[in-house]
Amino acid sequence: MATSIVFMGTPQFAVPILKSLIDHPEYDVKAVLTQPDHRVGRKHVLTASPVKQLAVENGIKVLQPAKLSKSPEMQEIIDLQPDLLITAAYGQFLPSKMLAAAKIAAINVHGSLLPKYRGGAPVQYSIINGDKETGVSIMYMVKKMDAGDVISQRAIPIEKDDDNGTMFEKLSILGRDLLLDILPDLIAGKTTATPQDEEKVVFSPNISTEQERIDYRMTADQIDDKVRGLRPAPLGNMVIDGLRTKIYDVTPLDEKTTLKPGQVVRASKHQLVIAAGNGTTYRINRLKPAGKQAMDITAYLNGHQDLKEGGQAVTDD
Repeated sequence: MATSIVFMGTPQFAVPILKSLIDHPEYDVKAVLTQPDHRVGRKHVLTASPVKQLAVENGIKVLQPAKLSKSPEMQEIIDLQPDLLITAAYGQFLPSKMLAAAKIAAINVHGSLLPKYRGGAPVQYSIINGDKETGVSIMYMVKKMDAGDVISQRAIPIEKDDDNGTMFEKLSILGRDLLLDILPDLIAGKTTATPQDEEKVVFSPNISTEQERIDYRMTADQIDDKVRGLRPAPLGNMVIDGLRTKIYDVTPLDEKTTLKPGQVVRASKHQLVIAAGNGTTYRINRLKPAGKQAMDITAYLNGHQDLKEGGQAVTDD
């Protein structure tokens, strides 16, 4: 008899994980919980989450409570009495009463090497902080955020060209494979779990608007890490030539300078090099000034010919 599962997830990260459970003959996904549809883009089109879209395609019941606690949807899941509750970036806390409804276990697939980066933005923080690796943890769910005992972990390197988009894709596949590997032993009661060391906990709360601002006084490598950590969304920003400007791509250079952070080291038809902290420099490759379309640096410089060597291009508000 197939193991019954209720799956909870929302973004693309969760889709390969859910699909692997749907496709597996030994698992029966009875229902999916995901966040309510939300409006996207300039036309504010009401859009279902990637997880909902996959569930609907496969004829699986979808529940979308705005608030899970004390909702009819929560009671519906409790009444199902599934063998497993599995979450992957769902976006809401699960009440203890619901966690207790799982006959075998309630587990979470989390995109970090816990106890490092508990919270909603673990992938972004791992890149922003210049970490050399991150990974996936599968742990038992408890009412406290991402604090359950860890059943298994698997690490993966962060390459210098990775951003949060590419790392989400890699970690999604890593999480899928790790989950499929541990489920047979978990169901058979053969797994052991390790409590998290509370002294090593690092939190990764959702990125705030203030955190999207890039401090031009950081080193070139730190600026690059932040740009990649915030790409493809929400994107970091600086004030360049008087305009708040979103930054898509930069390249740290070996070139050193005595200019102050934010000053122009070199401006030519196809290149804009800026001074950063500790005498480091970086080249801006792609950006989007407020009110404009995204553009490469050549197109940008055509409209910003006032940027000259030694001038203060990047400023505070």
